[in-house]
Amino acid sequence: MRMLSLTEDHVARATREVPESLSSTTFTRCGDDDFAARTRGILESRPDGPLLVFAYGSLIWNPTFAARERHPAVARGWHRQFCIETRGFRGTPDTPGLMMALMAGGRCSGVALEVPETDVDTVVDSLVRRETPFVENDPDWRWITVDTEGGKARSLVFWAGPTGPSIRRRLPLDHVARQLARACGYRGSSAEYLRNTVLSLEEHGIRDRNLWALQALVAAEIDRIYPA
Repeated sequence: MRMLSLTEDHVARATREVPESLSSTTFTRCGDDDFAARTRGILESRPDGPLLVFAYGSLIWNPTFAARERHPAVARGWHRQFCIETRGFRGTPDTPGLMMALMAGGRCSGVALEVPETDVDTVVDSLVRRETPFVENDPDWRWITVDTEGGKARSLVFWAGPTGPSIRRRLPLDHVARQLARACGYRGSSAEYLRNTVLSLEEHGIRDRNLWALQALVAAEIDRIYPA
């Protein structure tokens, strides 16, 4: 595996302690009834066969559940993009971060995580709480078709084709790098999120050219603004 330009030292320099603040979002936090309704909607629309969750970013390196199998998978008609501006999690209102989503066009190689049948209800509930914590996130899940070694399959995915005021489409890569190098929230830095994602993709034999170029740009930007 090739060595990343974005090292653990870069991540340490870009990381600072940030307390969680209720002012980081104007969205409405879900209650247990909201989560239960969303989970029920996913389960009721579930296709036949094993439940697959398409992981293209943090779910690869931090899935929060033990997958029965990990299947190499390709989502055609979608690509990764840092396009969700966040003023919490890995950013603040003063220095917002960017999180990844799937946007229309191209192809995206990732991992289809197979959920053990005995754990389906629990896993979907935990994913709903993690990935869609706000009432306004209700549209931010869907079923997509992915190509696996066993053929085409339907897979649950979060944040595919998101819309709304926090979506920043087609940002130039150097702009994304400047934002990621500076952003840090109570969940950690945006640089850490990028590094972990690129590393986990590499470990699965996936080379995302845009992310590989981006991690080098972020490393250079951190060297410039936070010299060692």
